[in-house]
Amino acid sequence: MSPIYIVDLTAEERAQLIEMTRRGAPGARKMKRAQILLLADKGATDSDIAEALPAGTATVFRIRRRFVHGGLEHALNEGPRPGGRRKLSANDVALLVATACSEPPEGRCRWTLELLAGRLVQLTKHGGISPSTIGRRLAENELKPWQQRMWCIPKVTPRFVARMEDVLDLYAEERPKQPVVCFDETPVQLIGELRKPITAKPGETRRYDCEYRRNGTANLFVFVDAHRPWRHVKVTERRTNLDFAACMRDLVDRHYPDEPVIRVVLDNLSTHHPGALYEAFEPAEARRILRRLDFHYTPRHGSWLNMAEIEIGVLTSQCLDRRIPDRGALTSEIAAWNQQRNDSGARVNWLFQVDHAREKLGRAYPEPAESKR
Repeated sequence: MSPIYIVDLTAEERAQLIEMTRRGAPGARKMKRAQILLLADKGATDSDIAEALPAGTATVFRIRRRFVHGGLEHALNEGPRPGGRRKLSANDVALLVATACSEPPEGRCRWTLELLAGRLVQLTKHGGISPSTIGRRLAENELKPWQQRMWCIPKVTPRFVARMEDVLDLYAEERPKQPVVCFDETPVQLIGELRKPITAKPGETRRYDCEYRRNGTANLFVFVDAHRPWRHVKVTERRTNLDFAACMRDLVDRHYPDEPVIRVVLDNLSTHHPGALYEAFEPAEARRILRRLDFHYTPRHGSWLNMAEIEIGVLTSQCLDRRIPDRGALTSEIAAWNQQRNDSGARVNWLFQVDHAREKLGRAYPEPAESKR
């Protein structure tokens, strides 16, 4: 006759298991073991527990035995399973890792599981290796040779630091006496439908034809106030020096007519320079506009410091992620989005400040000449 293992939980163990079953244990196996122990603690028999969960009586018996012999943690957690012997030895795995980190074979842009399996067969005595085996060994080493990421690491020069901290100081002002407006632009493709899309209905998603008609492009100039919930998007055909100059006159005369000076944060695009206003307007008019503008440039490879880039990302995801056929529709849709976002009081919550930059990028900062003496 099999021995009877009595489960007698302490108040602390019982509370732990109850909490585990309420919030969901990490894994179905552990959840079932917790439920078995709770029912056994109430005096239920193996057959009653097996029927209630459901589970096999042999499973219930083993959980009881593990609890009596090893305690709660031993009952909840299973030991390592022996399984079959690994096909790839440690040397094979090291060779696999080295191969996955090397250049792919000629004619291929990246390694795949099949290519790696074939190469390992060539380099070892194995008659065949499945791609799934390759995938498991790569996962253990946190390798995904078919993926790649682009990076852009700027050289942190004194000029980079000066421009970065200048922009960050503008953002950190709590009650600015002069407005800070971030400015940027982005192109947009105008895409029309060849066939009318089929609207969604219960059980079916909206469907549209894979073919489309290109109707040219448009350009968006984006203004974002760094300290209040205001932005403005202007739709133009191009982004030339003349278009930039017109935007700066709009900023001065239409959007901030009562401000003596407007500080503008912008990147280093070739059109973003004071000379563009002299190309567009008479000298007196260009000088009048520039007297009210104070340009603050982001560092090269530092356009992430421009709040307008964040706002362009929001605009793209909320409004532009669809097919818009012409400039008129684009202007109308953006105007509606612009009004809704301004009315909602949305603004960019910028947290990165000069102290954070010096802490995170301190080692990359240029070494002052006086410290070298």
